[in-house]
Amino acid sequence: MGIFSRMTDIINSNLTSLLDKAEDPKKMIRMMIQEMEETLVEVRSSSARVIADRKTTGRRLERMRSEAAEWESKAMLAIHKGREDLARAALSEKQQIEKEIEVIDQELSALDEHLEHLNEEVGQLQIKLNDAKAKQKAMLLRQSSVESRMRVKRQNHKEALDDAFEKFERFERRVDSLEGQLESMDIGMQPKADLKSQIDALAEDDGINDELARLKEKMTKTN
Repeated sequence: MGIFSRMTDIINSNLTSLLDKAEDPKKMIRMMIQEMEETLVEVRSSSARVIADRKTTGRRLERMRSEAAEWESKAMLAIHKGREDLARAALSEKQQIEKEIEVIDQELSALDEHLEHLNEEVGQLQIKLNDAKAKQKAMLLRQSSVESRMRVKRQNHKEALDDAFEKFERFERRVDSLEGQLESMDIGMQPKADLKSQIDALAEDDGINDELARLKEKMTKTN
């Protein structure tokens, strides 16, 4: 695709529509900006060549006009000297030069028109580039804002989780404390219970011994 066709396509494009359809708008606008900047460089380089051609053609036109004026002066001199034949020859040279001047004038007009067209399109392309850069900046700011909000939300979520875990740990510690208090009430109680059992066991042993002695005595009397 030629540079001017590409430039026309860029100028006539709808940035918003293209970005809305893009899968990756950030990548798309970066590529578009790069394309515009490269096109601007090429167009300005082309404009520089046209301006140089215009200067060269302008100098050639001035030389031709100077030569035409010289031939007219020579024709006037020949008339003054009574040499009409030389005057005719000088005027003929002048006419040939004037024909060339007409051609050069047309070249200059075409170059001026081309430069005006380039200037207009470069201006439109620059506006398009500025618009694209503004959209890119807005897009990056929006992305930065979203990322910042996400970080805040993650931090809030983390703080909420930390707070929940802290509350749970405080609850566990409270339960542990209550269980400790409950268990502390039994401290010293178990030995007493064992002592009572042992004494009761002794009493039971005495009862059995008494019963055993009674039975033995009864059996002795019977015999």
